[in-house]
Amino acid sequence: MSYQSSFACLVLSLIPCVALGENWGHWRGPAGNGSSLDAKPPVEWSATKNVKWKAPIPGRGSGSPVVWGDKVFVVSAVAEDGGRGFDGERLSKLAFRIYCYDRETGKVVWEKTATESTPHQGTHSTNGFASASPCTDGKHVYAHFGSRGLYCYTMDGELVWKRDDFGKMDTRNDFGEGSSPTLVDDKILVPWDHEGPSALFALNRLTGETIWKTERDEPTNWSTPFVVEHDGGKQVVMNGQNCIRGYDLETGDELWRCAGKAQRPVTSAVAVGDLAIVLSGFRGNYGGAFKLGGRGDLKGTEHVAWSWDKNTPDIASPLLSGTRLYFHKAKSAALSCVDPLTGKAHYTSSKIPGLSTLYASPVAGGGHVYITGRSGTTVVIKDNEKLEVVASNSLDEGVDATPALVDDQLFIRGESHLFCIAAKK
Repeated sequence: MSYQSSFACLVLSLIPCVALGENWGHWRGPAGNGSSLDAKPPVEWSATKNVKWKAPIPGRGSGSPVVWGDKVFVVSAVAEDGGRGFDGERLSKLAFRIYCYDRETGKVVWEKTATESTPHQGTHSTNGFASASPCTDGKHVYAHFGSRGLYCYTMDGELVWKRDDFGKMDTRNDFGEGSSPTLVDDKILVPWDHEGPSALFALNRLTGETIWKTERDEPTNWSTPFVVEHDGGKQVVMNGQNCIRGYDLETGDELWRCAGKAQRPVTSAVAVGDLAIVLSGFRGNYGGAFKLGGRGDLKGTEHVAWSWDKNTPDIASPLLSGTRLYFHKAKSAALSCVDPLTGKAHYTSSKIPGLSTLYASPVAGGGHVYITGRSGTTVVIKDNEKLEVVASNSLDEGVDATPALVDDQLFIRGESHLFCIAAKK
């Protein structure tokens, strides 16, 4: 069997945790790694070219769109005065909403206000109050507003349950909240790292009841839990400022940890074979591939398969596509591509032309990688071991959210609109 064939089998072995098919039910896609096995969206578009529809999104948010069947979901925080909810001094009352759009037409099928409240603290100028992405399994859709609660709806918009009893997060430097929940089996995982008592929760996805709660000695963290199957069980891999950790999905017990060298983690993990890969890059550069069979403190042991200490990502999560791992810096737009099994570089710190600041995570499908900047420009490159730009595409508004790829469509959540990009037939 060839290296590529073996690698493909390893990637496919990770996917049963999340539903497959023509859906994008989580902000990182079907396998949680940013890639789609069957999507083939366009590589060229503009504010008018190949735009199937453009729908307004009231309020502000950077939670990514999720897609299931004929429905597209986004969340938003809508201020009474039409502003962003925080002007640097004064906090406004906000309506925290979830919107369901018709995938064919872009029309709003339903919208629900989960709750209305005035946030207890401000947020970073580039962040809002609806930064966590929703998630869905095709039966229910979940909207997470952090301190404002987690809300479970039917696909038709009927409230099933809510949990608004977690308390209030105290985020570092009032930077705001943003970690997204993760659906797996009968559970929904809710990260809760802040400057107060931190924890990871596993809730019953049908009732919202707590299955387990694991305390974490971690400060504010904006990453999302990643679930990987290994040796007949499943592990939850979480980034952290103090340590990167693996937990048993069924019990919440910590299995392994490894201390890092970067602050205020935002990026989420990916995995291939028996390796979990986690990178962080704010005020330090650190990342590595950790063997899922390791236990206890892995630092300095054979269970760290490889490590990386230059230009690791500080905002966007890495992309795993086939035999390649992509990651980039937010402000320098420096892209690296490495072999995820060995850490060997195909290329490193290559400037992406036309981009300067990037918050959205890269995504891949149809043999291409899509890299989106805050300006609203998406650079499309070939998904291979050499940096080769295919196209550069701009919309008329900024983009912070990670796009979603489904079939021949690309869904981009901008500052004010949701775009469906599709080649005209």
